[in-house]
Amino acid sequence: MALTPIFAQGGATAISNAASDIRDYWDPIKLILKAVGGLVGFIGGLRVYNKWTNGDQDVNKEILGYGGAMIFLIVVPEFVTAFFA
Repeated sequence: MALTPIFAQGGATAISNAASDIRDYWDPIKLILKAVGGLVGFIGGLRVYNKWTNGDQDVNKEILGYGGAMIFLIVVPEFVTAFFA
C-alpha cells in the first residue's frame, strides 16, 4: 500500500502531456469543425427551402433543428478552446 502514491505520480504528467497535445491539434480540428458545420448548414438550408417551396407544414421544426445544430457547432469549439487555454 505504501507504493501506491509513487505509482500515481505519473498520472499528472500524462494528463499534462495529453492536454498539451490537444492544444497543438485543436486549431486545425476547430477549422475542420467549422467547415463541416458550414456544409451541414448549407445542406440544411437547401432542405428547408425545398420543404418551404413544397408547402410542407413541418418547416418551422426543421428550421429550429438546423438552427440549434448550427449554434451547437459554433459554440462548442469556443468552450473547448476556453477549457484548454
